[in-house]
Amino acid sequence: MNLEYYEILEITRDADSGVIKKAYRKQALKFHPDRNEGDKEAEEKFKQVNEAYQVLSDPQKKATYDRYGQAGLDSQGFSHFSDMDYGDIMGDLGSIFESVFGGGFNAGGGRQRRQRKYPLDTEVEIDIAFNEAIFGCNKEIKFTYKKPCEDCGGTGSSDGKKSTCNECGGKGQVFYRQGFMTYSQTCPHCNGKGSIIENPCSTCNAKGYSEENGTVKIDIPEGIDNGNRIRVARKGNIDESGEQGDLYIQTNVGEDEHFQRHNDDIYIEVPIFFTQVALAQEITLPTLRGETALEIPMGAKDKQQFIFRYEGVKNVHTGELGNMIAQIKIKYPKKLSTEQKELLTKLQESFGIESTPYESTFESVVDKIKGWFK
Repeated sequence: MNLEYYEILEITRDADSGVIKKAYRKQALKFHPDRNEGDKEAEEKFKQVNEAYQVLSDPQKKATYDRYGQAGLDSQGFSHFSDMDYGDIMGDLGSIFESVFGGGFNAGGGRQRRQRKYPLDTEVEIDIAFNEAIFGCNKEIKFTYKKPCEDCGGTGSSDGKKSTCNECGGKGQVFYRQGFMTYSQTCPHCNGKGSIIENPCSTCNAKGYSEENGTVKIDIPEGIDNGNRIRVARKGNIDESGEQGDLYIQTNVGEDEHFQRHNDDIYIEVPIFFTQVALAQEITLPTLRGETALEIPMGAKDKQQFIFRYEGVKNVHTGELGNMIAQIKIKYPKKLSTEQKELLTKLQESFGIESTPYESTFESVVDKIKGWFK
C-alpha cells in the first residue's frame, strides 16, 4: 500500500513550498543510496521521497493530488508530459555529501564518473494556435544543440591540455568550516570546472563546445495543452563520447476569441436578449466541431450554465472527450424609445397583479414598520 505523500515527507497538508523543500532535503539525505549502501529498504524510501517531492513541489500536481489523490494524478497522465528538475535541491545535496564522503557526487545516486560541461537534454518552446492544440497538427521545429568543439576536441584548450586547479584540487568546489558544519561553494579560481586552461581555444573561447542549428518535424497530438512537453529522442546535446540526449518541446497554446479551455472542457459565453429568456427561445450555438441547439428555459438566470457532453477537447492520453459549458449573459436595452416604453407598459399591465409582486410582499412589512412608532 502506498504511503500518503505528506506522510512520506513528514509534513502537514498546509505546508508551503519552503517547508516542502526543506523536508525533502532532510528525507533525501537520510535515505540516499550513498549513505545506505546495500540497504534495499532505504533505496525504496528514497524513491518514495523523490516521488512525493515531484508531486508536492508542483502547484498543479499538488492541487490535483489534494483533491483527488493518486487516482487523480493517474487520470490526468502527468507522468507522460511533466519532468521534474531537481537541480537546485540536488546541487545542495551534492555539496553536503561531498563534504561527508569526498570526491564527486551524482545527485541521482552513486558516484559521478564523468562531469559534463552541459546537460545532454535540451528544451525549446513553441507557440501553437488554439485550434492546432485542439485538433493536432504537424510542425517543423527549429532548435539549437551543443556539440564538442571540433578544433579542440571539446577540451576548450588549443593544445588539448588542462592542468588541475590547485585551489580546489580538481573538485570544482572549495569547503570551509563554521562551527561543526561544513559548507561548500564554487571554486572562484576555476569557476567550478576543476581545471585550468593555459592556452584557450580561439574557436570556442575555451567553452569546449559549439552550438548548432537543427530542425525536426513532429506530430503535435490532438488535445495537447498549454505547458505540456513532447520528447524527441536523440535530438539533444552531444558530448565528447558521442552520446546524445533528448529534445523536449514545450507548448505555449494561444487563446481563442470565443472559446476558453480548462483541461478538457471548453467554455463559451452566450449573449442573449432579455426577451429571449421571456419567450424561451431556441438558439444555435457554435461548437468545436460544428453547431448545437440551446433551448433557453423560461426564467433562466444571468450566468446560468448549460452542459453539452462530449463537445469538448479529446484527452491527449485517454482519447475521451470533455464537455462544452455554455454560460448565458442576459443583455438589457440601454435606452428605450417612447413606442418601446408604451409597448412594455402594455405588456406589464396585461399580466395584472402578477406584474407587481413587490406590492403584496412589502404590504405587511410597511404595516409592521408603522407599528414600531405607535
